[in-house]
Amino acid sequence: MEPSETVQLLWDRMQDRDWPGLGRLLAQDVVVEWPVSDERILGRDNYVRVNAEYPEGWSIKVLRIVASGDEVVSEVEVPHDTMGVHRVASFWTVHNGLITNGREYWTELGADPSPDWRAPYVERV
Repeated sequence: MEPSETVQLLWDRMQDRDWPGLGRLLAQDVVVEWPVSDERILGRDNYVRVNAEYPEGWSIKVLRIVASGDEVVSEVEVPHDTMGVHRVASFWTVHNGLITNGREYWTELGADPSPDWRAPYVERV
């Protein structure tokens, strides 16, 4: 399986709440960092649990996946019924079909408002 397919399956299994299937895509000693919240998740079981325990009401829409060798980047939108719409840019390393490392940058849409001084140079999305 290509590394990009592994990452696509990661998001598909999260969307399906297939936690055992998600775990089978991760190395036992996977390390995933969330720099925005200053957290590091150590190990397969912890990564699966932190995602399984997230309050329900969310869905996943993969916007794109770009791969170069064992390195894969995914951009995903995660709308939640009560918590708003989040986006995540994730950087994954995949070896032998297993995700060994990840770094995910999660943010809520509109959480970082544009300063007034930029108004003449930008348009709202």
